[in-house]
Amino acid sequence: MVSSPCTTPSAAFLRQPLRPPGPSILQLPIRSNPAKRRRPLATRAVKEWREYEEAVREKDLARALRFLKTMDSVSNSVQYTASSSSSYAPSNPSISYSPEFLGPEKDWEVLDTCLNADDMRLVGRAYAFLKDRGLLKNFGKRRNIVVDGTRDVTPTVLKELTGLEASKLAPKKWGLSGTSRILLAAFFGVANVLVSRGIDIRPSLAALLALGTFDAVFLGGSCLTQIFCFWPPYRRRVLVHEAGHLLTAYLMGCPVRGVILDPIVAMQMGIQGQAGTQFWDDKLERELAEGRLSNTAFDRYCMVLFGGIAAEALVYGEAEGGENDENLFRGVCLLLQPPLTEAQMSNQARWSVMQSYNLLKWHKHAHRAAFKALEAGHTLSVVIRRIEEAMRSGCR
Repeated sequence: MVSSPCTTPSAAFLRQPLRPPGPSILQLPIRSNPAKRRRPLATRAVKEWREYEEAVREKDLARALRFLKTMDSVSNSVQYTASSSSSYAPSNPSISYSPEFLGPEKDWEVLDTCLNADDMRLVGRAYAFLKDRGLLKNFGKRRNIVVDGTRDVTPTVLKELTGLEASKLAPKKWGLSGTSRILLAAFFGVANVLVSRGIDIRPSLAALLALGTFDAVFLGGSCLTQIFCFWPPYRRRVLVHEAGHLLTAYLMGCPVRGVILDPIVAMQMGIQGQAGTQFWDDKLERELAEGRLSNTAFDRYCMVLFGGIAAEALVYGEAEGGENDENLFRGVCLLLQPPLTEAQMSNQARWSVMQSYNLLKWHKHAHRAAFKALEAGHTLSVVIRRIEEAMRSGCR
């Protein structure tokens, strides 16, 4: 009988380890489904940005700025992790922390919350944050630029360098020139017609005189100014004036808190004058707190202060507004030790107007962009964005 061959494997075969046909399950990479992650991340992002929009709507600068800084720091952390360890980097970084999710448009809106901020240092931090993000590239661009030349600016020198008569830069009293003179002439013309027709206007005149006196004494003339603002030529001149303040402050690196164009709102906020552009200079504040004031800080403050008069002179050839600006200038001059004399005040005023005039002339396109944005009723963030766009297109 023939025996069958042995089917038992040899010892050599038994000693060989078993090898799976593919890699071990522990060696396989863990893959997440981006489609499953994208939707909750996007929902989270929308919810977070809605909180930011609520802070903007409530004009809460501290909360809005804190949110942006948090998002920026987390975004930088995610990007650093992705670059340093690509094996563990998520395939789709947190959308809610990415600046590209909704674009930089949302960052601009933080400027609209500055108007209600009580702490001007917080306003300064908002501008610094946006500048670090690359949005305010021209903020402070002309901070240290002053036109070379003599500091002794006589009326003759001012005329030679700018073509402006010093007398045309002085604020005009109401009813004596410009727009107010036309309105006053029209009022007397109407009154004359009524009297010629036998209409007794004395009670009405007495009432108007009483209301005007009350408005001038207790309301700073805000009611009368509110009425004038409905007349387009007058309103345009006010916008030109405030756009000059705004652009000069922006180029000189002074954070702008806001532009108040409504006289009633200005009165409620404690702003003297018909309208106002509120700006802040950190260097000036520090030096005043230390009991000193450098020439550079004082010059920069004066240039911003006379930026409105310079803008009117640039557009109209003369200035009508700016009486409150001159009062503020005189107040600061009297605080200096020793105080400036009348001759020194006049010379400093002419020098500042000349500097601001030349600055606005160099960036006339940016001033016009700011004026157009204010005329359209845009918020501060839009106005400054228009300035940046004009500066880029003008290549200055």
